[in-house]
Order: sequence, then C-alpha cells, then structure tokens
Amino acid sequence: MYDETVTADAIAIHTDTYGTEPTTVAYAPGRIEVLGNHTDYNAGTTFSCAINMGHCFCISKSDKPGVRLTAADINATTEFDPASPEPLEKKVQWANYVKGVIHYLRGFDVVVDGIDCTFLGSIPMGAGLSSSAALEVATAYAVLSYAGKEIDKIDIAKIGQRAEHEFAGCSCGLLDQFSSIYGVHHGLIHSDFRTLETYPVKLPDDVVFLMINPHVKHALAESPYNARRLSCEKAAAQLNELVDYEVGALRDIKFEDFEALKGQIDPEAAQRATHVVGEIHRVEEGVKLLSEGNLKAFGQFLFDSHETSRTAFENSCEELDVVVEAAREAGALGARLSGGGWGGSCVALVHAVDAEAICAKIIEICKTKHIAPTAEIIIPSAGAIVVK
Repeated sequence: MYDETVTADAIAIHTDTYGTEPTTVAYAPGRIEVLGNHTDYNAGTTFSCAINMGHCFCISKSDKPGVRLTAADINATTEFDPASPEPLEKKVQWANYVKGVIHYLRGFDVVVDGIDCTFLGSIPMGAGLSSSAALEVATAYAVLSYAGKEIDKIDIAKIGQRAEHEFAGCSCGLLDQFSSIYGVHHGLIHSDFRTLETYPVKLPDDVVFLMINPHVKHALAESPYNARRLSCEKAAAQLNELVDYEVGALRDIKFEDFEALKGQIDPEAAQRATHVVGEIHRVEEGVKLLSEGNLKAFGQFLFDSHETSRTAFENSCEELDVVVEAAREAGALGARLSGGGWGGSCVALVHAVDAEAICAKIIEICKTKHIAPTAEIIIPSAGAIVVK
C-alpha cells in the first residue's frame, strides 16, 4: 500500500512546475517506532513499522545542468550542483536531505545531472514519523531508477543515514531508513542494528496503532539527541572496564550485569543507559510475547518504555506525557512516545474495534489538560517502491 493521493498530487505539481510529466516516480513511507527507543545507534534491536503516509519523489530530464528541486508542500524551489560535497545554506535546509543522497550515490557510480525534481509528503512535519528518512529513501529509489542502476537496500539505508549526519546535522541511527525500506503490510519489522538483519513479525489481525500528535515542535538536529548518543557511548566504555567480556556498545551488556554495575559508572551516563538497556531487553522479550499472543504484556512494555523515556533518558515532554496517560485512561493496551522525542508524536496499541472510540476519548481527556492533539489510525504498510 502506498499513498496514491500524494503521489498523484506530486505528479500534477511537477508537471505544472516544469511543463512536463515526470518520467520517474518513487514513494517511501514514514514509520512509527513501536519499541526500541534510541537503540539503533547502540547496536541494539527495534520494533517498528512503515505507515500509510510517506513522500513521493518525481524526476524528469532538464535542458540545463544541475538539479532543480521543488518542495511542493512549501512551494519552494532551489538549485544545486550534484557534484558539490558542501551542504546548502540553512535557509534551504530542506534540500540538504536530497542533495546528500544524490551526492553519496555518486560513490556507487550513480551520477545524475540535468534533472528537475519535485517531492511531496503526506507525513505531518515534526510529528516524529520520520519524514526526513522517507524523503531520503524516496530520493534514492527515484534516482536509482532514473539512472537505471541498482544497489543493495542496506546501502540505500546507509546513504540516507549519511545524508542525515553530514548534510542535515543529526547523528541518527538506521532505524528510520530500515523501516521505510523493509516495511510489511500489517506487520512489524524487527531490526538488528549489529548484524543489519531484519525480519517481519506478524501482528494479530485485531490490533492497530494510533498516532496521536500533540503538535509540539520537533527537530532532532536542534535537540539534545547528539548529547544523548555521547552519554550512551560513555556508559558502554565504562561498563567495558567492569566485566570480563567485551562491551563495544550498550547492546553487549547483559541486563542483569547492567543492573548490578550501573552504580559504578558516571551517574548521567548510567541514567541514560538505563533507558536504552531496558529497551533492548523489552524488544527481545516482546518477540516472545507476540509469538504467544500476549498483547496485554506487550502493551505494558510500551508504557514501561515511555516511563524510562520520561525519567531516565529525559526525551519526553509534558504534552507527550499527558497523551500517554490519556491513552492509558482511554483503554489503550499500551502507549509511548515514538521516535527521537523532545516533541513529535505518541503511538498507542489498541484493538481495532475500539480504535475510533479510544481516539475520541484521548482527544477529550487531553482537551481538559489544555492540549489539542490530532489522532489517526495507522495501518502498518509495505516499504518503498518505484511507482513508474
């Protein structure tokens, strides 16, 4: 499933802007992170799913050199040299995600020039649903198709990540790109960021997710994200000195050893690591719970995850906390912030038959707390595709 409406709109806008229909169109979905918060750059594991919203990227041949790029959602156009290794100026920061992907594809002998491009997304910006990764993946799929080339999907994910790091200034892991590429209909993606292996995990037919957006400003490149990453690395290095096995990343410390030793390392590093080590443990236990059909216990893991986000990693905020408690009161099986945090959205696990009623109840409860979120039912969806 892909968003046919946003794809049709992108094609129409491209045609109107450049006077010709695009010859290449690709689409990539956003994602919700279900469990495994900030574990990807700690060589851990995650549960995520691609969603029924995403970005469409269109290309047609131009009669002039360089890349002309239109962001249809903000009606802005810029131009750049695809061979230049330098990010664009901050006022067109939105174009750096695309420029970075096109630049790093050159390392795989995928070279494009003299093209007109348009992108349009249906993902609410700043909602924590990974609009940037969807744009990066859609760009890569479109450019590869236009150039008549293929590369490994893992390399596509790494190119998107590198663009995020070096052109957009956010040291993200690979979760978002993996989710956009490997999504499956009505299933979760279990990703292992040490082996870079993924496999689908089927969800019971009678459950769906809600995405509740309290509309808090969310920009990871401007958040404490990078500082949290350094704290995790410090915790792993100090724990490595205390055990008789190698701890190259927080993935490696045994849960029981961390609980016993966390008082012997830097207090702030230990606090941050409490969340990440707990998340890795919850993901692996969650695999078993889903195989047993134990949705109640799996849902509780989502609540537990949000609690350590709030208290240990401190990447929540008042609005997200209110939404999670509203979801609990409304009867959700579980709820937590989804994505990097410091804004963005919450994800809630609910029985499909209860979804609309719980949505309405969450909004009603939040309004009594002077918060006006929007809520949507999320359909776990397939990954990126070339539309034409």
